[in-house]
Amino acid sequence: MADNNNGNRNRDVRSDNLRDSKMMAHLLDALEDGTDIGHFGRLVFVMVARHFEDDVHLLELLVQQPGMDEHDARALLLQVEERGYNPPRREQILAWQEQQDFPICPTPDDPAGCNVYSELRFPDEIYENIDEYWEERVEADIEA
Repeated sequence: MADNNNGNRNRDVRSDNLRDSKMMAHLLDALEDGTDIGHFGRLVFVMVARHFEDDVHLLELLVQQPGMDEHDARALLLQVEERGYNPPRREQILAWQEQQDFPICPTPDDPAGCNVYSELRFPDEIYENIDEYWEERVEADIEA
């Protein structure tokens, strides 16, 4: 019997447009309105958006944040890039959200919400970094 789902399995529904993620659209709207999205909101935003937007646009949005000047915005971008931070998992986003007033995830009760990995298509090296991390972790567990 032929597998009729082959075509569906190969269809990638993830997007290259930040606004196709409800959480990222929520953060973008808040940034454009000059709403303070908090330290962790800015961190999540940069960790995700840097893969889809150029630094100039990110800086333009970040400097609109209360207490953040161009130097601070550049420092945040540089920190995330130099440390190679991957976009955070949903669980981490929700944990950070608990530590600030602004709701990073607009739909925390939706188990599928705020999962940027299911909504957005990141560069291949992000997935390779994650695979490498888990392989190293398995090896460390075996050696322990």
